[in-house]
Amino acid sequence: MNNDLPMVSVLIPVHPHKTEVKSAAAARQFDYPREKLEIVVVRTTDLSIGPGVKRNAGLKAVRGELVYFLDDDSVAPSDNLNRAIKHFSDPTVKMVGGPNICPPDAPQFERVLGLVMGSWLAFGPSCARYRAVGKLRASGEKELISCNLIARCASVLEVGFDPKLVPNEENAMMDGVQKRGGKLLYDPEFFVHRRPRANLRAYAKMLLYYGVGRAQQFRLHPTFASLPNFIPPLLCLYLLVLPFLSGIFCPPKWQMLFLLPLALYISAVLIQTICVAARSKFSLAARALPLIVLTNILYGLGFWRGLFIKIAPPPPAPDGDIRFERVPV
Repeated sequence: MNNDLPMVSVLIPVHPHKTEVKSAAAARQFDYPREKLEIVVVRTTDLSIGPGVKRNAGLKAVRGELVYFLDDDSVAPSDNLNRAIKHFSDPTVKMVGGPNICPPDAPQFERVLGLVMGSWLAFGPSCARYRAVGKLRASGEKELISCNLIARCASVLEVGFDPKLVPNEENAMMDGVQKRGGKLLYDPEFFVHRRPRANLRAYAKMLLYYGVGRAQQFRLHPTFASLPNFIPPLLCLYLLVLPFLSGIFCPPKWQMLFLLPLALYISAVLIQTICVAARSKFSLAARALPLIVLTNILYGLGFWRGLFIKIAPPPPAPDGDIRFERVPV
């Protein structure tokens, strides 16, 4: 019965000059009652206004009991809503998320990036954001991502997206929901297709951006769960001081000790490359190997920067600057 289904609002923050909104076009194909579905695109004219501000404004404008957050390039299968809705029969479940997967017809470089981002050594537990990992389970902000996240609107409104964090505003929000007793689920079959960065320069910029965001999240909303994110910056520090630790003035017995972590890291990279090859092609895995190392280093450098730069207050959104476009369903 349609009366038993909740109202769902699909909420999509969009860059000011973006004309094609793939996620909205895909959402129009959802196998869900039209009267129980709305699609809202949120735009601003100010480029400095982050997605957190847009999502906060959109949450107050939508009508749904549930809100499905998508990025403008997230292409969801038509059965995604029906798959997610059943999880909310448990009243303690506040959010359900799943991976955003590189489409199989993407260019080869993007498919290689998809393999890198889906590898444990490069992204840790967050690799579950980029490939289907394991089974349905209770989860948290390390595995869930706002480009494919459905939640109870009231629970998100209670916490809100921290506008001072760009990115990682959704990570702090999810932590806040969990601290209030909400259950977050990861469903590996609740996925969207989304293409990674198109070139190495864009990917490197993303890694630095993510590192800064994670460090600033730790500064504003510290949790023990963020401690593993210190591993890449510590790796960068180790590589920086290694030439001095193992130099000619260091006793030979200490040189081997200082080189041991490097040997273990190289072994881990090789093992991870073999794992990547097992679920793809060797040629793609070979291209992924140096990118795994680059991922660790650039993320670590971004993290160091995020620890020390000033966290600027978010610019206020001018009155009337935020616009809501309701897409016909």
